[in-house]
Amino acid sequence: MQSLTHNSTLLIRNLKKGDEAAYKMLFDEYYKVLTVFANKYIKDLESAKEIVQDLFVHLFEKRDDLDINSSLKSYLFRSVHNRCINYIHARKIRAQHADLVMRTADTKENSLEQQVNYTEMEHLLYNAINQLPPKCRSIFKMNRFDGLSNTQIAENLKLSKRTVETQISKALKILRMKIEPYVAV
Repeated sequence: MQSLTHNSTLLIRNLKKGDEAAYKMLFDEYYKVLTVFANKYIKDLESAKEIVQDLFVHLFEKRDDLDINSSLKSYLFRSVHNRCINYIHARKIRAQHADLVMRTADTKENSLEQQVNYTEMEHLLYNAINQLPPKCRSIFKMNRFDGLSNTQIAENLKLSKRTVETQISKALKILRMKIEPYVAV
């Protein structure tokens, strides 16, 4: 680890005192090289500039608490390196969060759209069922909604099993014709 040179020690002491000339000298000497260094990590010049500017703002705001035991140059580069790592980590988290939000939104949107489509189709189907001839509608509802078999329906209504089958077949044909234009193939 390099020890502080006399110039660095003097510069840090003057920074702690709030000497703007010392701060400007530090900025002028290191801003460009630190920005290039940061850009190598994050591959975004504007963000690299922001990272370095934030470091200099931090140095000025926390000048009273500066505790630099290695070389000033090493301290600055290590600080930029750490800030770049934090930036990359935060960017990954934001990307993961954005991806999760998009997937969730797509799922919710698809789910909502499916619910709307289902409700519309259900409404259309019930309207079509209610338009069936009364005997046909009754037999169809007993079969599909009450879960009765063709034999049970025939016994309950005192009809032949064949008549029940014909009425169910007729109901399905009518319903198919009524809702087919609305079903995407």
